[in-house]
Amino acid sequence: MSLDSAFAEILGQNVLAILAYAALGLVLFVIGFYVVDLATPGRLVSVIRHDRNPNATLLAGAGMVAVGVIVSASIFATDAVLLEGLLATAVYGVVGIVGQVVAMLVFDLIIGFKIKELCRETTLQPGTWLLAVTHVMIGLVTALAVI
Repeated sequence: MSLDSAFAEILGQNVLAILAYAALGLVLFVIGFYVVDLATPGRLVSVIRHDRNPNATLLAGAGMVAVGVIVSASIFATDAVLLEGLLATAVYGVVGIVGQVVAMLVFDLIIGFKIKELCRETTLQPGTWLLAVTHVMIGLVTALAVI
C-alpha cells in the first residue's frame, strides 16, 4: 500500500502548519505570561511556584486561556496561505494581549483594584476573580472579532 504523492504533500504541509501555529501560540503565551508578570509583585514564576499564590496563579491562567482562545479563533478564521495566517494570528494575539494590559490599567485606575495588592494576598480574593473573568472576556471578544 502506498500513499498518493498529493496526499503525502498535503499531509506534510498540514504538519508544518500545525508546528508553525503551535510555535507562534507558545510565543504569544510567553508574551501574555510576562505581561501579567509586569503587573504582579516579584517574578510571577516564583510567586506561583514558591509562594503558591492563588491570585497570581488565577490571573496568569486566565491570561493564558484568553490568548489560547484568540490564537484558536485566528487559526480557524484564516483561509490564507500559511505565512499570511501566521501574521494575522500574531497581530490578533498581540491585540488581545494589549487589551488585557488596558483592562489591568482600568482596574488599577478606575475601578480601584490594585493588581499588585491582590497578588500579595495569600487567600484568593474576589477582585482577582473579576479581573480573571475580564481577561477571558477580552480573549472571547477579540476571538469573535477575528471570526
